[in-house]
Amino acid sequence: MLGRGTRDVPTTRACLNLAKRLESHGESYFRFLTTPGIEPTNNLAEQAIRFVVIDRRITQGTRSQRGDRWCERIWTVMATCGQQGRSVFAYLESAVTAWFHGAESPTLLPSE
Repeated sequence: MLGRGTRDVPTTRACLNLAKRLESHGESYFRFLTTPGIEPTNNLAEQAIRFVVIDRRITQGTRSQRGDRWCERIWTVMATCGQQGRSVFAYLESAVTAWFHGAESPTLLPSE
C-alpha cells in the first residue's frame, strides 16, 4: 500500500506532499495494522485534553504565570480524578481541609 501511495502520484502539490509524507513516515502511519494494542486514532489523548481547550477558549486564558500554574494544577486534578473515577469536589474538599489543619495533602496517585 505504501508503494502504491508513493508511485504514479498526480502532480498536484497536495498529492506530492502526501506521497512524500508516506515515503518518510508511512510505516508509523500504519503501525496499528501490524502491532497489537496500538489504536488507529489518538482519540483518548484528544479526549483527555478536550476540556482544557474548551476552558481556555471560553475564559480567554490567563494573564499571569501564577494564573497559568493554577490552571495547570486544577486541570491536572480534574483529569486525574476523572480517569480514576474519583470526585473532584471530594478531592478538593479533602485537600483544603488538610491545608487548614496543617496535614499532608491527599495524593492523586491511584490506590492499589
